[in-house]
Amino acid sequence: MAEVEKQKEKVVAEATVQIDQEGLPKTIVRRVVKEKLSQLSTDTDISLLRDSLLAFSESARLFIHYLSATANDICKESKRQTINAEDVFKALEEIEFPELIEPLKASLEGFREKNSKRKSASSKSPESNKKAKLKEPVENGKGKMKEQPSDSENEDAQAGEEVNEVEDSVDD
Repeated sequence: MAEVEKQKEKVVAEATVQIDQEGLPKTIVRRVVKEKLSQLSTDTDISLLRDSLLAFSESARLFIHYLSATANDICKESKRQTINAEDVFKALEEIEFPELIEPLKASLEGFREKNSKRKSASSKSPESNKKAKLKEPVENGKGKMKEQPSDSENEDAQAGEEVNEVEDSVDD
């Protein structure tokens, strides 16, 4: 009888470890729950018990698993291997959460706009840096100044210098 109790305790302990390893970060779960509750309640001081945070975290994890499995099934039905946003929208419809589709689409569009602005800003930066470097004079090794060559010109020049060094060593 005592052995059965030990096995039960072991299973519970392993399950707790698994939940902690697979669970969502507790600080993020706490922040999301408190934000939403503060929007819904006029009472500003909302406290959460540890068990309630674990319940929220586990519920979110299970929802994500269920949603991703459904989206994966939709993807496979379309004979594809990569889940896209449309698969997730269809999965939300299939698991009867259509009210989440429009807010998710709006959030996704905002995320895409933010990323495209960030990408365009970062792609412009290196271009302007390359142009600035090309205009900077550099010493050519013979005490004379010249404009810095482009990358392709630089590779050609390096190959030519290697040939010249080999020829010079042969002449010596």
